[in-house]
Amino acid sequence: MERHLKGIANHYRIGILLLVAERNWITLESIAKTLEANEKTIGEHTRRLCQAGLVNKKYRGKFVEHTLSPYGKTFVRFLQSFQKI
Repeated sequence: MERHLKGIANHYRIGILLLVAERNWITLESIAKTLEANEKTIGEHTRRLCQAGLVNKKYRGKFVEHTLSPYGKTFVRFLQSFQKI
């Protein structure tokens, strides 16, 4: 659990999780563009989300598709429960 909680311990990572949940799958370039952030910064945050087991990566040529893992979906529901308060 500690690994998962540390995985979402950043505003960019929370934004990435919510964005991936909204879109089903999304490329790193699209995440960076949508969040108006540097691609290298977003790349590091998606790497950490992947290490935490919250995001899956699938390589398609030069692009990387990001999807939520089962734990990622659970954490998105957890985060969304706070948005409703």
